[in-house]
Order: sequence, then structure tokens, then C-alpha cells
Amino acid sequence: MAKNWRTTDGDMLDDICQRHYGSAGLNQSLAAVLEANPGLADIGPVYPAGVEIVLPDWVYEPEEKETFQLWD
Repeated sequence: MAKNWRTTDGDMLDDICQRHYGSAGLNQSLAAVLEANPGLADIGPVYPAGVEIVLPDWVYEPEEKETFQLWD
């Protein structure tokens, strides 16, 4: 279930995402929050008090990395 977050003066989105989702997959969580909140990026990197942010349901799923063997 999505959660609403009201900023306090000086909050930054990366700090909010890290507190809510954890540090794993921080870039992906930032993208998910920005997608759920059109216009949020226009406010700038440091938020004033009272900005309502929707924190969508999001779970970190690590990317599968292709591996290969150099020698037999």
C-alpha cells in the first residue's frame, strides 16, 4: 500500500527513499517515487516543509547480470 509523506524543511528525496525503502536499489526507488509524483523534481533537490509525497509500493529486485567464463 502506498504511503504519504509530508516533508519537513530541508528534506531531500534520496534521504526519504533511503529511510523508507532502504539503501539497496536507491536509484530505482528514486525513479519510482518521481514517476508517482509528477512535478516533484521541479521543486528542486531540497524540499520546504509541507510537500506531500506519495511513496508507492516498491520492492528492490536486483538486476540479473550476465556472467561468462574466460577459461574452460
